[in-house]
Amino acid sequence: MATRSVLPERYSLENLQKVVRNPRLLQKELFTLGLRINSRAAQFRNERRGTDDGVDVMDADWDNLLILDGCRHDMFAAQSDLEGTLSRKRSRGSDSWEFMEANFAGKDLHDTVYVTANPHVYELEGDVFHAVVDLLDRCWDEDARTVRPDAVVEEAIAARDRFPDKRLIVHFMQPHFPFLGPTGEQFSHKGLEHHLDDDERSSAPNPWFGLIHDRNIDVETVVAAYRENLDIVLPHVESLLEALDGKSVVTADHGNLIGERGVPVPIRLYGHPRGLHVDQLLTVPWLEVDGATRREVISEPPVAADDATDADDDAVEDRLSALGYV
Repeated sequence: MATRSVLPERYSLENLQKVVRNPRLLQKELFTLGLRINSRAAQFRNERRGTDDGVDVMDADWDNLLILDGCRHDMFAAQSDLEGTLSRKRSRGSDSWEFMEANFAGKDLHDTVYVTANPHVYELEGDVFHAVVDLLDRCWDEDARTVRPDAVVEEAIAARDRFPDKRLIVHFMQPHFPFLGPTGEQFSHKGLEHHLDDDERSSAPNPWFGLIHDRNIDVETVVAAYRENLDIVLPHVESLLEALDGKSVVTADHGNLIGERGVPVPIRLYGHPRGLHVDQLLTVPWLEVDGATRREVISEPPVAADDATDADDDAVEDRLSALGYV
C-alpha cells in the first residue's frame, strides 16, 4: 500500500538538487515558511483583538477619495503638509487586490467613477462602477514603468468634468515602486541589472524583493527613495484637491514594511506581502478635507463598453511586472 508524504510536493529530490546548485533557493524557501508562520500568527492576534475588519471606504462620507498606493501612515504624517484633519484608519488589505476585493468586488457602486493607475483593477468585474478610467494604456510611461502623478491629476479632472454627479475615486501609484526621484534612479532595471540572476532579468527589479533575498542593496537608500516618491506625489495631490469640489479624503490602500521584524519568526520584512495583516501594513492615513459645497450624486447604470476596463493578458502581466508584483 502506497504511503502519502507529509511534505509538500515541491520538496522533491529534483528540487533538492536545484537547491544544492543554487543555495539562494533554500534561503527563499525558509523566508516563505517564516512569512507563512508570521501571517498565521498575525491572523490569530487580530482575531483575539477584534481588529481585522478595517474601514469600508465606500461607506465613508466623501465626494472624492484620493488613494496613495502603499503609503504608510507615519510617513504621511511626517511628510505631508496638506490641510485637513488627519487620523488613521485600518485598511482591509495588505496589498492592492486585497483592498479592492474587500471594498469594491461584488458591489454595485454605480454612483462612483474610478480613475486608476493600478493594474489590479483588471481583476474586478466590469460593472462594479459607473465607469472606470483606466490609465494604464493611455498614460503609461514606458521609461518610468508606471503612471506619473501629473497624468493622474489631468485624467481625474477630465473625469470630474465628464461625470459631475458621481463620486470620484482617484488611485495614484506613488509612493509605490517604481521610484521616480533621483535617489530611486539606481533601482531602475538598468541600475539593478547586475544584482539579478538570469531568471529575474525579465521582470521588474523590485528593490524590496532584493532586500528580502539579501542582495547587495542598501536599505537606507531604498527607504529614502520610497520617501522621495511620497514627496513627489504630494504636490500633485494638493493640486487635485484644489481643483475638486465637495468633501475629499486622502488615504492609502495599504502601507509598506521597511525592515520591521516579524513575530514569532524574527525575519526582516519589506514591501507588502498579501495576507500579512500586521499594523505597519494595515494602518493608513485618513485625511479629511472639507469642501465649500457638497456634490449632488446620483446612481446610474454603468457606461457603455468602450469606457470599461479592458486589456489583454500580456499587457496586464507587463504592468504588474513593472510595478514589482510578479
